[in-house]
Amino acid sequence: MAKLQIVLAVFIALAVSSFAPAETPPSFHGVKCEGVYPHHLQGICTNKSDAIYWSFTTVLVKTDRNGKLLKKVPVAYHHGDLCHHRGKVYVAVNLGRFNDPAGKSDSWVYVYDANDLSELGRHKVPQVFHGAGGIAWHDGRFLVVGGLPEGVEENYVYEYDEEFRFVKRHVLVSGHTSVGIQTVTFSNGYWWFGCYGNPPVLLKTDESFKTTRRYKFNCSLGIEDLGGKRFLVAKGTCRKGIGCVGEIEPAGIDPNKGLVLLKSPASM
Repeated sequence: MAKLQIVLAVFIALAVSSFAPAETPPSFHGVKCEGVYPHHLQGICTNKSDAIYWSFTTVLVKTDRNGKLLKKVPVAYHHGDLCHHRGKVYVAVNLGRFNDPAGKSDSWVYVYDANDLSELGRHKVPQVFHGAGGIAWHDGRFLVVGGLPEGVEENYVYEYDEEFRFVKRHVLVSGHTSVGIQTVTFSNGYWWFGCYGNPPVLLKTDESFKTTRRYKFNCSLGIEDLGGKRFLVAKGTCRKGIGCVGEIEPAGIDPNKGLVLLKSPASM
């Protein structure tokens, strides 16, 4: 009888556990990045779990979900927007001139270990003609974006496979955006691009890059998909003689405005 009771208890425990709700993934919310840095924020990304990565042009930073500093490393000027993929952080880097009509850029993607930010490798991406400034991963491909000279009325998006073999250049019928595209993420069937400007510009295009919509919204310092029509967008300020700081805010999709900031970060 005792053995039968034990067997029944184990069976019931297994049955209950199979119907237990899955553990809720950790949430990301509005936070300030700990620290002050020599140059301004260029982009942000997360590992979808417990860390945020920040690119401050010459310093790569890792924090927890509350903005507490975990690791920082000096990096070459100019590290731009970044993305996380399979335990690595990929950063769009230009060592040459941005926005030069003659293409005097020197475009790269630097790769870092997402745990300790040690450098793992570099990939040259010479097709990014006006300077690599942003990168994102989705569905087996990297997209790299970057600079744009004055007077050019379209933007360019460069597609690479996972080994950074060049696949194709996509043309966005976007109109001119000031010095091109700065940040990029994929969400809800669309690519979202943050651009400078007065006012700043948000571009949204479908996966085929055939239709591009333009909005007045500032995500030029960072945009990250969180799933479920949720995003993180970055902002930052610099003070002469002191340095630069960065923070992130939650945002959501709006059918008319593209994205809007959310008033309740705790709900994220």
